[in-house]
Formats: sequence, structure tokens, C-alpha cells
Amino acid sequence: MKVLKVFPGIILSVGVALLACWLESLLPIHLIGSAVIAMFIGMILNYFLRNTKVFTSGLKFTSKKILKFAIILLGLSLNITTILNVGKMSLTVMIFTLLTCFGGGYFIGKALGLNWKLSNLISAGTGICGGSAIAAIAPTIDADDNDVAYAMSATFLFDMAMIVLFPIMGQVMGMTDQAFGIWAGTAVNDTSSVVATGYAFSEGAGDFATMVKLTRTLAIIPTVITFAFVQLRLKRKEALANSQNGSELKANFSIAKIFPWFILGFLAMSIVASVFPIPAAVVSGTKSASKFLMVCALAAIGLNTSFSSMKKAGIRPMIHGFIISALVVVVALLVEMAMGIV
Repeated sequence: MKVLKVFPGIILSVGVALLACWLESLLPIHLIGSAVIAMFIGMILNYFLRNTKVFTSGLKFTSKKILKFAIILLGLSLNITTILNVGKMSLTVMIFTLLTCFGGGYFIGKALGLNWKLSNLISAGTGICGGSAIAAIAPTIDADDNDVAYAMSATFLFDMAMIVLFPIMGQVMGMTDQAFGIWAGTAVNDTSSVVATGYAFSEGAGDFATMVKLTRTLAIIPTVITFAFVQLRLKRKEALANSQNGSELKANFSIAKIFPWFILGFLAMSIVASVFPIPAAVVSGTKSASKFLMVCALAAIGLNTSFSSMKKAGIRPMIHGFIISALVVVVALLVEMAMGIV
């Protein structure tokens, strides 16, 4: 009975994901990732289906459980050793941009009055890899679907502007392929947008930007682990505040219940990919499967999110995303200049 209850929502999410993937394939250049397309299609459908309860259980299952499984599969495509060797030149730039995102994002989020979950989702999407980072961190901190949708929207809008502006700015500054590739790979958010921006400048810049982007993706691992411990500490603090004594806290509080164990699966897969010679076909297959399952999860998140709910948050999250993204662009460029790359 339980399987039948989640079936309609899963089928709807898969259908939206397939439609999004098909629409992405029609684009002459991959400007917009299928995950973003799926989320927006879901949000449009939410207007017509929001009172239809038959999909509720399946959408929740897809946005939570299937998303976590997709993250575990993603680990197999992250060969830590290879990516570090390929992208070591960009590590210094990446460290400074990550510090800008999470350090600056903390103060900007506070100044704008945003909740810490939404603020950090926007920072993660900007600093690491757009939708994948947001999708990985969201279940770790129990973020609301509205926060996920807003964070995705904020990073997506900036990416669209950067695809047009970055190549122009790079040409004006007379940047080399290597310099532009590092800049685009560390300052543009989503993988699709990085690839589109890099190749819009030159083929060499596109190749370098893609490799740098893979290096950035590795930051998901320490970031998610950090947020897992932050969430653990907050849960413990909440349990302590609600308990009358220490024995009651011990009885009600369980680390096993709230620790995101799917992160251990993600790390295990990354270690396997780094230690053992996994066939390229297997890595490619699991990466494709992970990507599609994430598209399904984002479709479900969109189907659970209404434009009216997002409207209540106002323009502040978008301002947060714009300021952080602009800071990352400037910091990445300044660090490159200091290193003598530009």
C-alpha cells in the first residue's frame, strides 16, 4: 500500500524530468541545465495541482529520499586525486572565493534578515557548483523546498547574465585562455553555465574552465560535512532547551536519527573512485543516473513550491545572490592578478 501511495508523485516527477531533459537537448548551446528547467516546470504545474493530494507522498519521497540516493551516486564521478592534479592551479583562487561566499554571505544574509539556511544555500550555490551543491546541502540542514527553489533561482539568474558578460569582459581585458578559464571556472556557478561561458570565449578556455569547475565540485565534500556538524549542534542545543534534565535529553536525542548518513555513502563512493580503477563507462553511467535523479528531485521540489510562497520572501534573497556573485567575480579576478595569471 505504501508503494502505491508514493507511485503517482514519483511518476509525475520522472515525467517532468524527462520533459526538462528533452527541452535542454533542444537548446543549441547548453545555457540552462535540465535541473533548473525541471524546477520551473514543476513550479508552474504546482499552480494547477497544489490541491491534488494524490501526489503529495511521492513528491516528498522523490525530493528527499531519491535526492539523497542521487548524491551518493555522484560520489563515484569525483576522483579526488585526478581532479586535484588537473585543477591544482585554481586551488588558491577557489579557496579565496569560498571564503568570500561563506564569510561574506554570513554577514550579508544577517544584514538582509534572511534565515541562515537560505543564506547558506545561496552561498553554496555561488561558491561551489550551483544546483548540485544546493541539492547536496539542503537535506543536510533540513532546508524547506521554498528555500531550495529561491537559492536555485538566485544562482540561475546570475549565471544567465555571466554567460553574456564574461566573454566580453575577458576580451576587453585581453585575458589568455588559461586566465579566462580559471576565472570562469571559479566565478560562474552551474556546470552548464561554466561550460557555455568558457567555450564562448575560446575552445582552450572552455577546456580549462571545465577542469577548474571539476575541482570546485570537490568542495561539496568538506562543505556538506561542516554543515552536517552545524546542524547536529543546533539539534542538540534545541533538544537541551526543550528537555527538563540531562536524562531526558539522552532519552530523546539520538545522533543516529539526525546525522545525514547518505554523506558517508557519498564519501565512500568518492574514495572508491579515487583508489580503484573504475571503468570509464561505469563512471559515466553513474554520473548520468545521478544527474537524472537530481533532475527528478528538483522537479519534485518545484512541484512542492509555489510562486506565491516565494513572493512572500521578497527580493532580499535575490539581492543576497547578486552581491555574493559580484564579490566572487571581483575576488577571483584580484587573486589571479596577484598570482600573475592574468
